[in-house]
Amino acid sequence: MSVAERWEWILGLDEKILKGEFLLPAWCTTIVKEADFAYAYRAHLPAILTAVAGIETYLRSEEPLRVRKTLSQLIDDALVPPNIKVRLHTLPKYRNKWVHVDDPWDDEDLLDNPEKHDAELVCMAQEAIILLRETIYSNQGV
Repeated sequence: MSVAERWEWILGLDEKILKGEFLLPAWCTTIVKEADFAYAYRAHLPAILTAVAGIETYLRSEEPLRVRKTLSQLIDDALVPPNIKVRLHTLPKYRNKWVHVDDPWDDEDLLDNPEKHDAELVCMAQEAIILLRETIYSNQGV
């Protein structure tokens, strides 16, 4: 997809998922915008990392007691359908594979199969952008 097609896809997600009104903190709005830019310009890993940050920021904003929780706890307590929770839990796990590399010198598969990793990043970035929207639009007013 071209950059323009990616922006159209993102706008299409908004039209498909957003049915009413919603309110986001400015921190969350900024992070969502950055995730969208990263995805649109094919920065797949930054799109994933930023989308996870946007999801966490939104879930923290919805936490009524402002209790410090892990992202996993925030997802478990989120007011989203169970199927979305399951998908949300996959994002930090995938992100952690890239952020917390146990052995950076164990890179043979990455070097031998770059297409596999690129394709995986593309799919996960798209899923991250979808889940970001499904999460931030989960508490819509009509």
